[in-house]
Amino acid sequence: MITPLLFLQLCVLSIVLPTTSSAFVLSDGIFEGREDDLFAEILRDEAVSRLIQLGKVSDADGYLERTFMSPASVRAANLIRAWMEDAGLTTWVDSMGNVHGRVEGLNASAEALLIGSHLDTVVDAGIFDGSLGIISAISALKVLKSNGTLTNLIRPVEVIAFSDEEGVRFQSTFLGSAAVAGILPVSALQISDKSGVNVQDALKENSIAITEESLFQLKYDPQSVWGYIEVHIEQGPVLEWVGFPLGVVKGIAGQTRLKVTVRGSQGHAGTVPMSLRQDPMAASAELIMLLESLCKNPKDFLSYDGHCNDFTVESLSNSLVCTVGEISTWPSASNVIPGQVTFTVDLRAMDNMGREAVLYELSNRMYEICERRSVSCIIERKHDANAVICDSELTSELKFAANAALKRITGEIQDEVPVLMSGAGHDAMAMSHLTKVGMLFVRCRGGVSHSPAEHVLDDDVWAAGLSILAFLETHM
Repeated sequence: MITPLLFLQLCVLSIVLPTTSSAFVLSDGIFEGREDDLFAEILRDEAVSRLIQLGKVSDADGYLERTFMSPASVRAANLIRAWMEDAGLTTWVDSMGNVHGRVEGLNASAEALLIGSHLDTVVDAGIFDGSLGIISAISALKVLKSNGTLTNLIRPVEVIAFSDEEGVRFQSTFLGSAAVAGILPVSALQISDKSGVNVQDALKENSIAITEESLFQLKYDPQSVWGYIEVHIEQGPVLEWVGFPLGVVKGIAGQTRLKVTVRGSQGHAGTVPMSLRQDPMAASAELIMLLESLCKNPKDFLSYDGHCNDFTVESLSNSLVCTVGEISTWPSASNVIPGQVTFTVDLRAMDNMGREAVLYELSNRMYEICERRSVSCIIERKHDANAVICDSELTSELKFAANAALKRITGEIQDEVPVLMSGAGHDAMAMSHLTKVGMLFVRCRGGVSHSPAEHVLDDDVWAAGLSILAFLETHM
């Protein structure tokens, strides 16, 4: 099934893609004999081994779960730090739990290239999301160390393993990268998880002291940063569909997360007549159905005015996606009419103005439903991130690097690397407030992510690492 977002991505791809070649369908081990000069031992074999090892660092038995400042996240941070030092990098952990590894190169005062991704995961996660970007970058730098050229870099290069991108524990994404970019508000330190532990306390429990002043000190000086790049699995099916292991990212969809709390009148399931109920569960069901209808058919809900024109509505029709991923009820008993229901809304679109128009219409209609049903409704915006357009210079350099990597692997001149949009959010969104950003996507099987079924071919891991290496070699 082609979703609206996939349709948009394919429209973008149709502009830049020639007919694909079977040369791009890499499979594990088919390039034996060319591996010595392509650093397969480091960029593929060791990188894959480390991905598997990191994927076993979990707070849960039987599945992968690693949230902000959990015991497993601390163990993962220590492991990543050791790998950074193995690559010849100077390391430290900042007061938001981000792990940094840096090499100064020939000129320590030059603007630095930052490369990063996140070490946290969703619940029941795959082993590649976030981790691939960190390990590929470390592996590329380790190659430079092994061949004695690490200190030949013309600018400092810093790898950052961000402590939180998924926002699972505190329902606030990009805690790590937003702090580095200087856009994390002080109020974020007081956000609490379901156990009542706030961000500041979670850091303190791990011997990391953070204050309002030290939070501000985390922000990098924009004048000291040349740019930021991120390698990430696509989390979608486009690259596999067109037969390419790598693609460059043109831009990232904007997103908003809401927390909706509906309160009614708690009562006995057997004694309160249906006509007298103020049931927040039934109301929530209607609210969720409204969300689905609006997001499937925005043209039927939005008016054309100065804030929502024909182009905006058309863009929403091609890119708007909305999800209720979490719902809870109190007191959650089968024989009790609940007194309160809480659910989340994740809303994403390529057009910022259109996203705001949807949120405005959604909120108004939600309040009307709650008023009609005599229940109260509180809608909180927990996260906002505008759509990001990647820097054209970095995109060109990453495309060149990816082409060079594929040519080195196959020994042939390849078709042009595809360019596509990202419907998923990434640390690059936060980092775009600090500096120019670029992203490289890596093919994943079936487009599956946020699942233990998430999978990347070993040779695609190799291609990703070789691309970062090729990118770094242009800065020597």
